[in-house]
Parts: sequence; C-alpha cells; structure tokens
Amino acid sequence: MKVTKDTLIGDVLDFNVETAKFFFEIGMHCLGCPHSRGESIADACQVHGTDADALVAKLNEFLGE
Repeated sequence: MKVTKDTLIGDVLDFNVETAKFFFEIGMHCLGCPHSRGESIADACQVHGTDADALVAKLNEFLGE
C-alpha cells in the first residue's frame, strides 16, 4: 500500500492495524469512531495541528518494511 495525504485513515488501519501507533503518537486517539476512519490523513493532521507529510513518510516507511 502506498499512503498519500488523501488516503483515508480507515484504509490505512484496515491494511495494517499496527499503523495505529503512528496516529496515537501525534494525538489521534479517536481511531475507532466512524468519523475519524473516514477522514483523510491531510484533514486529520490539519485538525490535530500536525505535519501530514511527516506522517505519510513514517507510514510509508513502516509499510515498506
């Protein structure tokens, strides 16, 4: 899976649930709610005041291993 800023959080979690730790690290603790699972990474990072590019890079590095 190749993650982009437009990728939905739910799609990333469905692909590999272990990615949740990266969302938790930046304060996204509501991963189980339907709204957050339907949000793009860019939208969620904007709401949480974090860098979407940095999160995407971490996720892709982890998923590429």
